[in-house]
Amino acid sequence: MPPPPELKATLNLPHSDFPMKANLPQTEPKRLEGWEQDGITRKSAPSARKLPVMCCTMGRRTPMGRSTWATALNKCLKDFVVKSKTMAGFNAPYVPGWDCHGLPIEIKVDEKLGRKKLEMPAIAVRRACREYAQKYLDLQRTQFQRLGIFGRWGLPYSTMTPEYESKIIETFFQFLEKGFVYKGLKPVLWCMHDRTALAEAEVEYDMHTSPSVYVRYRLTSPAEAIDSRLAGKAGLDHHLDHHALDPSPLRWRWLSILISNMSPWNRMGRRTSWPKPSRAPPRRRAGWNAPTRSRGFPASRMERVTFAHPFLDRSILGVTATYVTTDQGTGAVHTAPAHGVDDFATGARYGLSQLNDVDDGGHIRNGLPEYDGMFVFKANAPSSLCLRSGAR
Repeated sequence: MPPPPELKATLNLPHSDFPMKANLPQTEPKRLEGWEQDGITRKSAPSARKLPVMCCTMGRRTPMGRSTWATALNKCLKDFVVKSKTMAGFNAPYVPGWDCHGLPIEIKVDEKLGRKKLEMPAIAVRRACREYAQKYLDLQRTQFQRLGIFGRWGLPYSTMTPEYESKIIETFFQFLEKGFVYKGLKPVLWCMHDRTALAEAEVEYDMHTSPSVYVRYRLTSPAEAIDSRLAGKAGLDHHLDHHALDPSPLRWRWLSILISNMSPWNRMGRRTSWPKPSRAPPRRRAGWNAPTRSRGFPASRMERVTFAHPFLDRSILGVTATYVTTDQGTGAVHTAPAHGVDDFATGARYGLSQLNDVDDGGHIRNGLPEYDGMFVFKANAPSSLCLRSGAR
C-alpha cells in the first residue's frame, strides 16, 4: 500500500519558485552588491543635471555607536522624500554626513580607556577618538545602506576629513584677511568635569537652588553727587574698621547700598564684585529694622558712584543694568563680568575687569588665601557664612 500523500499535496495551491525562507544574511549583501555594480543610484545623474535641484543633506550625526530604531525611522522617512522627488522630476541627491568632533565621542573614549588615558600623550588620545569615530561611521553607513537608502555613500561629508578641515581653515583665513577676526573674551557654557566648552544643545537644564547673601557696600564718593539732600550724610565713621560687618547703628552711620548675590563663591576672587542697582530701593534685608523712605531718586543717579569693598582694599564702581529685577533681592545685585553673559556685557560697557579667578576645573585661583584651590560650589557655604557674620 503506497504511503499517504503529504497534506499540502491534497490542497489546490498556486506553485511558486519564491523561496519560503528569506535568508536575509546572504540575500541582502548580494542585493546591495548588485545595486552597486548596476549603478542604480547613479543612473539618473547625467540626465539630472538640467533638472531643478532638491538637495537633502542628512543632519550631521555623531558616530557614537550602532544606529537606533529612531534613527532608522528618520533616515527611511528622508529616503521616501528623496525618492519621491526623484520620481517627480527633480535632481534630488542625498548627501550623508557625520559630526566626528566634540564631547560625546570624547566621553565614550574616556569610558573605554579608563585610567590608561592619564598616561597617554594628547596626540594618542586624539587618535583614539578618530579611530572610534571612524569605526562607528562605517558601521552606521553600512546599516543605512542595508535599509535600502540611496545616497552618496561613497563620498559622504565628515568633519574629521582633511578636505573638510581644510575648508574650515580656508574660510577662517578669508575672515582674517577681511578684518573680521579679533582676539577677545567671550562667555561660553563650560563643563568643569571635562574641562571643555559646551554647545547649547549639549546642556540639560534642571531646577537648582542657590544660597543667597546680602552685603553692604559703603558709599565712598560724595553723597551730594547722588542727591543734594544727602550732602554731609556719608563718611561719618570712616575712621572705624570698615572690614567688620557689624550691623550695629554705631558702625553703620555712613551711607551704604545693600546688594543681593546668589553665587557667594564668586565674591572670593580679587577681581570681581561690582554692584548693579535697578530702579527700586533696597528692601528689608540683612537684619535691618523696618526701613523708612527719606529720599527718593532714580537709579541712574547711582551710576559711576564708588563704594568700598566689604573685605578687600578695592574701590567698586556702581553700574546700572535693565535686567536687574525688583521681585527678588534688594533691587541691587552683585555682578562678576567673568561669570555670565549679562554680567560680561555690562562689564564690557563700563570697562570692568573681565579676568577670571576660577580655573578650567572650577577651582578658585588668585583669590583670598582661605579659598584658594577650593571648588566653587563647595565655597558657597563658607562664603555665605563669612559674608553674613562679618568674620573678615
